[in-house]
Amino acid sequence: MHLAPEAPSSAVVAAVSVNDMRERIRRKSRLKGRQPEDHAMADVAALLGPRPADGFRQDLLIEHLHRLNDHFGVLHDRHLVALAKQLNRPMAEVYEVASFYHHFEIARGADAVAPRLVLRVCESLSCSLAGAGELLAQLPERLRAAGQGDVQVQAVPCVGRCEQAPVAVVHQCPVPHATVDAVLETVNLKPNQALALHPKGLSAINFDIVELAEKSVPGQPGGISPAHTDLATYRAHGGYQTAAALVNGEMDAEAVLTAMEDSGLRGLGGAGFPAGRKWRIVRDQPTPRLMAVNIDEGEPGTFKDRTYLERDPHRFLEGVLIAAQVVGTEAVYIYLRDEYHGCRALLQTALDDLHAQPPCPLPHIELRRGAGAYICGEESAMIESIEGKRGEPRMRPPYIAQVGLFGRPTLEHNFETLYWVRDIVERGPQWFASFGRHGRKGLRSFSVSGRVKHPGVKLAPAGITVQELIDKYCGGMADGHQLYAYLPGGASGGILPASLNNIPLDFDTLQPYGCFIGSAAVIVLSHHDRARDAALNVMRFFEHESCGQCTPCRVGTAKAAELMRAPQWDEELLDDLAQVMGDASICGLGQAAPNPIRCIHKYFAHEVGEAPWPGDLPKPRNSPLAEQLPGGLQP
Repeated sequence: MHLAPEAPSSAVVAAVSVNDMRERIRRKSRLKGRQPEDHAMADVAALLGPRPADGFRQDLLIEHLHRLNDHFGVLHDRHLVALAKQLNRPMAEVYEVASFYHHFEIARGADAVAPRLVLRVCESLSCSLAGAGELLAQLPERLRAAGQGDVQVQAVPCVGRCEQAPVAVVHQCPVPHATVDAVLETVNLKPNQALALHPKGLSAINFDIVELAEKSVPGQPGGISPAHTDLATYRAHGGYQTAAALVNGEMDAEAVLTAMEDSGLRGLGGAGFPAGRKWRIVRDQPTPRLMAVNIDEGEPGTFKDRTYLERDPHRFLEGVLIAAQVVGTEAVYIYLRDEYHGCRALLQTALDDLHAQPPCPLPHIELRRGAGAYICGEESAMIESIEGKRGEPRMRPPYIAQVGLFGRPTLEHNFETLYWVRDIVERGPQWFASFGRHGRKGLRSFSVSGRVKHPGVKLAPAGITVQELIDKYCGGMADGHQLYAYLPGGASGGILPASLNNIPLDFDTLQPYGCFIGSAAVIVLSHHDRARDAALNVMRFFEHESCGQCTPCRVGTAKAAELMRAPQWDEELLDDLAQVMGDASICGLGQAAPNPIRCIHKYFAHEVGEAPWPGDLPKPRNSPLAEQLPGGLQP
């Protein structure tokens, strides 16, 4: 049996020309995938500068993306291809990093153009309470009517100016207490990206945080760029003397470490780990050691780090130098959230001045720019981002104190924790520990927003109650409002009713009630609001900000937000969902996201159809959050 016809007895061989052979070789030698275009390579080369002898650093990928995004307004796909070629990285890696961060918009095709301006309106809880929904509803039509229809309007998560709610940002220029007219005026005055930058702050003042103990941090007329302490003013008032004495061997590092331990200072970014103990743990690790400073501050309701940084960057930098010397870190990486454009310029200037006039030998310090990802407030996700990757949390162990940035033992700290180091060392640990109420010790910087007369940063004793905080530091509730509920620790800290207004606000005091203090972001709700609407607002935030790495968080937050829109909640299903999210999520985002659900079941069951409405409690009217329920339904 023949399976194929036999070949003819005399085979005919086709002639192949030399040109045909050359073309075949050229086709086979071409690289697969999209190849960089010459003009795109020239654009990228001009922005990146001369190529180092050993090539561009891989960990600076996000910084390179920012350069492209700032210059062109978007990330054109042709530039991503050229950047991948320059960095000698696969295009897939560059794309997956660029597409992870909210502040990078990838534009496809040769005809894609960037919007003239991007107008961002914060829709997180504090701004929504203040009327952000109305801004988002009215601005597109008003812009078109004013001939500004090419301005792109975006609803965005918290921009860290909750005391100025509602807040809009025209490119990089904030508009505090925004109204439609104020936003249109800003667009007219700053019609393009080159003009719509954060205004520079005036200098110089001597901002002494100690003088504000048990007081409110004063606001700033205009609310955008307060006067700040420059290097000359800071040094004229004793600045950097402690750091210089320590680095020059005139002060004992062990004594400084002991002072930190005795002060009781705990991490003020939310985790609350004892700072002195962390220093000792990292110092005991093998060299080389690194430091990573977290100024991502993306928790809705939190703005204390920004408030201090824009007034006195050098007190923070001296804390960095002291910690670096005591722990023995050879390099410091400061990670600042991208929304803080004014702070970034201010901090870079402070670093430049410090290097120009160093008070002592300095470690290597790099300022890194986030790109709009709340998850990068988690320490291991921040480290991944500093390394030029997607900001996805790591599985632990190992902990970053052992295997952290670039695989080295790493001291990670929040901005405010380091801000207190100089004063604790100079004034003694008992000075800091002497503050406190209701059996607690230390000072806490409360970011207060919502339905109070005077929101802002309140430097109050640890253990103060929310009622004391409102009455003594905030001038009471806003006119026409009565305390109904409050979030003691930002979006993830849970929600408590007004009947629990006497709980000391500090680490470890709120856990029995299903809440935690976190970064001490207190958002106050009144009888015009519903806790269920606040819970839905923060759950939508978690859904938007989930990195998507683990299924319980990625799917759970979306499913929870959907279920929470129902007029009457499915208690059993939401409880099961909360249990899975809390038990199986990789990091704190998914683990804390169910807290608002549990608090609504426990304290506000009357709002979700699980209990009758209390007879002495008026139903809220005209709440700006109520529109989040579908079809105008009410519980």
